[in-house]
Amino acid sequence: MFDEILGLPAHPLIVHAAVVLTPLLVVLAAVYALAARTRAVLTWAVVGLAVISPVTVFAARQSGEELKRGRFSSASGELGQRVAEHESFATPLLLAVLALGVVSLGLVRLTRPGRSESAPKGVGTALRALTVVLAVVAGYYVVRAGHSGAVAVWGGF
Repeated sequence: MFDEILGLPAHPLIVHAAVVLTPLLVVLAAVYALAARTRAVLTWAVVGLAVISPVTVFAARQSGEELKRGRFSSASGELGQRVAEHESFATPLLLAVLALGVVSLGLVRLTRPGRSESAPKGVGTALRALTVVLAVVAGYYVVRAGHSGAVAVWGGF
């Protein structure tokens, strides 16, 4: 399923969605958390990205495993090390983006206009802080995964 798209390896095609959508989620979730006046404009973008971004990262991870199994299973030496380093960022990135998505959805739910129930004091602050922390973590891992993938393909730079 994650092996090929129209005869081409799926991973280089799928990974572009994750590399674009994850930084968008990182930035918009952090802005949503920190700038209350932007929430009305950003709500649907944050909700959509909170759902779609983890899916694209999962698909990139799975397609990467298929690519490695099909074309790089015998890679050794410097190439093998580069592939292994790139692969080492897949699970932490997936977990970080998934956590950011869930916390962002919780923050949107908590801060939606006309919300009649009141949350215990400090929950909103804690969710906003956690959103920003997870955005930084997800941002770190998407940059590291992307950079290590580029190095694996194109060599050191």
